[in-house]
Amino acid sequence: MRLTTRTNLAARTLMFCAVNDEKLVRTSDIADRCNASANHVARVVQQLQAEGYLETLRGRTGGIRLAKPANRISIGAVFRIFETEIPFAECFDEVRNTCPLASTCRLRSYVVRALEAFYHELDMVTLEDLVRGNCGLIDLLAMRPDLPGSCSVQSSSG
Repeated sequence: MRLTTRTNLAARTLMFCAVNDEKLVRTSDIADRCNASANHVARVVQQLQAEGYLETLRGRTGGIRLAKPANRISIGAVFRIFETEIPFAECFDEVRNTCPLASTCRLRSYVVRALEAFYHELDMVTLEDLVRGNCGLIDLLAMRPDLPGSCSVQSSSG
């Protein structure tokens, strides 16, 4: 299984916003820190906003932020938004399926069960689980100066 670039970027965007939850962030900041195209980030942000995960504020002092607490954002739900646009295999696409084995193949039912197990595991993971106490991630994504007692200070002394 391989996640799409958009799904990966959605996770990075949400983690960036969670780490910097005390301020509005810009898509250009996310693109810079997450090694991504600003255009791709903007598209992902637009979809996350449409699905209620991000708030966007326009204007010179605008930016984006989480629309709900990180502990209420299911990674499984986010992945479903971005992964369901593209069928997992040809036989999952009812319109474009040309596989001659589709009517008798048993593999599809096993793949369905595997995908359900995959999403079940991700449903139990929240955005907070990904960022809370993750000093390495915080050091990479934080847009605030290091404060005494922050992850940077703790990780450099230990």
